[in-house]
Amino acid sequence: MLRNKSFVKRTRKGNIVRTVKEHYLRDDIACGYEKCTSKVCENARKEAEDQGKTTANGINLAAPLSASPRTAVEWGPHYLVPDTNAFVNQIDIFERPIINNVIVLSTVLDELRGLSMAVYNRVRVIIKDSERRWFVFSNEHHRETFIDRQTSESPNDRNDRAIRVAVKWLCKHLVGSSITPILVTNDENNIRKACEDGVNVCRMEGFLKIYSEHPELFDMMGSVSINDRNSADPGWSGYPEYLTPVQIQAGLNSGMFLQGTLQIAPYNYLEGSIYTEFPDGKERRVLILGRKDMNRAIQGDKVVIQILPKSSWRVAPSTALVDEDEDIVPDVSEKSGTTDTTSIVPDTGANSEESRKRARLSQKSTANKAQEKKSGVTIVGSDSSEQDEKSQPEPEPIKPADVGDDLSEGEPTGRVVGIVRRNWRSYCVFLDPNFMHKGVRTSNAPVSVSVLAMDRRIPKIKIRTRQLDILSGQRFVVAVDSWPKESRYPLGHFVRALGDAGDKATETEVLLLEHDVPFQPFTQNVRSDLPAEGEKWIFNPVRDQVSSGRRRDLRDINVCSIDPPGCTDIDDALHAVELPNGNFQVGVHIADVTNFVKPNTAMDKEAAYRSTTVYLVDRRIDMLPELLGTNLCSLRANVDRLAFSCIWELDPEANIVDVTFHKSVIHSKASLTYEAAQNRIDDPSMTDAITNSIRSLNMLAKKLRKRRMEAGALTLSSPEVRFRLENDSQDPVDVEMKALKETNALVEEFMLLANISVAGKIYQHFPDSALLRRHPEPPAQNFDNLQHALKPLGIQLETGSSLALAQSLDRAVLPSDPYFNNLLRILTTRCMMQAQYFCSGTCTPEEFRHYGLATQIYTHFTSPIRRYADVMVHRLLHASIDRDAVYGSELTDKTKMNEQCEILNHRHRMAQQAGRSSVELYTNLFFKGKTVEEFGYVTQVLQNGFSVLIPSYGIEGIVYTASKDNTKDPAALEYEKESHTLTSPDKKSTIGLFNRVQVILKVDDKPVSANVSSMRRKLSLQLVEPQIPRLSISFDELKALRAAASATKQNEQDEEKIVEAVTKHPEQIRNV
Repeated sequence: MLRNKSFVKRTRKGNIVRTVKEHYLRDDIACGYEKCTSKVCENARKEAEDQGKTTANGINLAAPLSASPRTAVEWGPHYLVPDTNAFVNQIDIFERPIINNVIVLSTVLDELRGLSMAVYNRVRVIIKDSERRWFVFSNEHHRETFIDRQTSESPNDRNDRAIRVAVKWLCKHLVGSSITPILVTNDENNIRKACEDGVNVCRMEGFLKIYSEHPELFDMMGSVSINDRNSADPGWSGYPEYLTPVQIQAGLNSGMFLQGTLQIAPYNYLEGSIYTEFPDGKERRVLILGRKDMNRAIQGDKVVIQILPKSSWRVAPSTALVDEDEDIVPDVSEKSGTTDTTSIVPDTGANSEESRKRARLSQKSTANKAQEKKSGVTIVGSDSSEQDEKSQPEPEPIKPADVGDDLSEGEPTGRVVGIVRRNWRSYCVFLDPNFMHKGVRTSNAPVSVSVLAMDRRIPKIKIRTRQLDILSGQRFVVAVDSWPKESRYPLGHFVRALGDAGDKATETEVLLLEHDVPFQPFTQNVRSDLPAEGEKWIFNPVRDQVSSGRRRDLRDINVCSIDPPGCTDIDDALHAVELPNGNFQVGVHIADVTNFVKPNTAMDKEAAYRSTTVYLVDRRIDMLPELLGTNLCSLRANVDRLAFSCIWELDPEANIVDVTFHKSVIHSKASLTYEAAQNRIDDPSMTDAITNSIRSLNMLAKKLRKRRMEAGALTLSSPEVRFRLENDSQDPVDVEMKALKETNALVEEFMLLANISVAGKIYQHFPDSALLRRHPEPPAQNFDNLQHALKPLGIQLETGSSLALAQSLDRAVLPSDPYFNNLLRILTTRCMMQAQYFCSGTCTPEEFRHYGLATQIYTHFTSPIRRYADVMVHRLLHASIDRDAVYGSELTDKTKMNEQCEILNHRHRMAQQAGRSSVELYTNLFFKGKTVEEFGYVTQVLQNGFSVLIPSYGIEGIVYTASKDNTKDPAALEYEKESHTLTSPDKKSTIGLFNRVQVILKVDDKPVSANVSSMRRKLSLQLVEPQIPRLSISFDELKALRAAASATKQNEQDEEKIVEAVTKHPEQIRNV
């Protein structure tokens, strides 16, 4: 039966058009019940069997619904039919494996696709899992369940009615099976009408009662109502309402508002900022201080802000707020002003009447009202309850166009007036140790509790739980449901438990989840795209297009790879041969991953989703299945491997004479470590072809590097450490700084040269859709604190260009401290902007520049095994050099390319942060039970402390100058604005940037659930030298600690001797 469906829609240009679509109604749609006796359903099952659509467990994919589903007292055997809102609000529950035999209506799927693609995709994943026995019933195409929209009926009401009609038909159809379809919804109107229509219906909480053996399911109930949580905070005056979309757009158009992504400071959860472009075209930072001005925005949210008056701009440095209880830390708006320079520690006066009154002051001046009248934009709302306060004018907010580079009056601050896009996700949390349940629990009734995220940048989250005793001392996952303006903190629900805090496996899973790293095993669907030969795959000249001339045979060239020890995913290999004319042929050969990963396959989609391989201390989470990453694509020695080669002719001064690109096959003659390659260079007795090739490469690399440095390329630095792990337990037994050799620079130079050469080639052929990488120039204000600290040393950084900065860094040397220059480069790195992937059609050529590398164009080509960006670049390059290459819109559609670039940037950042968190985890494990005394350097001055970098371990921590436990004690050091230092009240002791200090390092040894710090297992630092009263550890304490450390070291040495003796002389084990 054919019907026409017509609807109107608005085009991108704003035109209204009517669209007519044919809509087929059928009478051969099966119900999905595996033993249904209707002719239609029997035919569907038989057809599926004939087509092989049955699982190994005998589940017919055309009828997966079990004949013996779960039974309830009220309904007997039943199938679950959720409505759209049930999925949107309770998807975490539906993902639990125990929720089986679910009928998903096509009406619901269509609504989900329009409401939330994230939830839609999660439902689709469950449907594909045949063991879950979920079935999609196409009620919109069934002749007996399709309904037309009635006059004056809204689309939502029509869909609700369609769901009820479908459930009623299913009840009638299954009447002989004794199985009852149950509509699950929390929509009161839908429940009422279902009862009137005689449809079996229940609320979600009613349905969950049949799972009484799983009390955690009740904790997973999502909620968006503050009344359900009893969350009104005493003394909390509430947040301002967000402006309407119309007001926000008008404010952006008129230049009154700015938008950007909120980033919370790692050392202060009440300090946020956005980097955004101002009307003059420059990118600047705007601070957003305190919960009030953040206005319910969370880390990663895209927000719209209004610049505050200059009287509210910040002139003091940040404050360290890491594990302090936010309930007793005053919000910025509750303090005497944003220019306060006193130490911020827990303050019981946070909710004073004066503070609450100040928060209710009108935020509109007469000038603002004039601006509102002119532009139609409301600047900020005001509290109408206090008429006398409304008449008090406040300073006029600043227009972004009036903000310049002069920060003498402070750094610009702003307030959030609207949210463009939420970045809510699931958060790994633990119960707030400060929470104490009042009274004896006499029932299993849910209680409201606060949980703290492992990510200290996330505010407390309020949930309700029946598992209070179970969750104590555990890591678990929660999701945020809502953040009403009446609630100080967001409201959420329990998702799942992870394990005991402090357990290494649990903590590793936490850091993977927190950094959004996909780490589940590759699905069978992905693995099916691997070569059928598996590990037995070998090069075939015909299949691999050498015979046809589309791939060059370079197996006779002496190619080698140079990588870190233990590297198995070898992306690149090199060669150099001196030519008869005195020039050199140099080749960089990169694994030809795209030969195995074809566009739009399941493997390609998975690689695009993962985007990068993630390296942790104890493991590697691969972007591609291991068969490819460490075998068929890896350019291992002594096997034929497919490659994509970039081959130059370079003159003796390393100038490019010519460059060509080829698909190729190579046969690597050696897989070397950096150390082994360096030994070949240094050993004059070695004169074989591979060694000579490496020496030529090294000679040319030095000249390439010299030319890059002269062009302004920066040599920056970051502390990197390497752990030695125990074989069995994988516990860290030693830690050291990574040492770099000449051969590291050799490989780096030719990888850079290849990336630059390829970037030019793909941009030439794809000017609107080339995938490139740029590094924006940092704003001058990023260097202000660093410049201030360097001034007393007689050093100044020239930041006008990358060349000027590089030259001034080279000159910045202190003869008395050889580590100073390296430290300065580390701090300069932190002033840089983040490099990012972008689509060439979205930026002007002037914006392509890579500031750090001092090159006009750049991309990533050299690591396709571990970076999806390189896979895309390989496809672009192949299309650029092969006129017969076949490709689709993924290479030409700049919108799709830009969307993929955003995913790549996100995954790249998360992978870097996950790696650092893994180092932090293993650092804490290494120092557990140890007390170590080391020297370090001050890298940041805060209002209430300073951060110290320990060069020997490459780790950083905070020394607090005020007690976090006793707020009445004055700070041992106070911040001085003019010198940007911390100074004692008697002026005898001063701490500033670059100061060398002596500290004690140790991990909190309290029980894991004792307090917030022990739950986060952070390394603590105590000052030894210089000796500062009320701050440095006393001589007696130091003496005791040194004695204990010496005894521990002696015990470790004794244990090592015993192990060595037993290993060498097992016959003497009894004597030992």
